[in-house]
Amino acid sequence: MNHSHTHSPEEKKRQMNRLAKAIGHLQHVKGMIERDEDCADVIMQLSAVNAALKNLGKEIINEHMTHCIVHALEDGDMDAVEEFQKAVQKFM
Repeated sequence: MNHSHTHSPEEKKRQMNRLAKAIGHLQHVKGMIERDEDCADVIMQLSAVNAALKNLGKEIINEHMTHCIVHALEDGDMDAVEEFQKAVQKFM
C-alpha cells in the first residue's frame, strides 16, 4: 500500500521501540533454546514475544485507521480501505 503522507515521527519511534523490545525478547528465546533451558520457560518467553508483537500490531492498526484510512477516504481511495481490511483480517 502506497502512502502519500508521512507518519508521525513520535509514533514511528514508539513503534520502533516496541519492535526492538520484541526482537530482544526473541533473541533471548533463541539463547534459551541454545542453552537447553527449561521448555516451560521458553514457552513463557515466546508468549511474551507474541503479546509484544500483537500489541505492536494493534498500535499500527489504530494509527493507520486514524490517519491513513482517513486520508484514503478523503481521497476516495476505496482500494486502500479494502487492502487494509484484508491486512487486519490476516492479523487477527
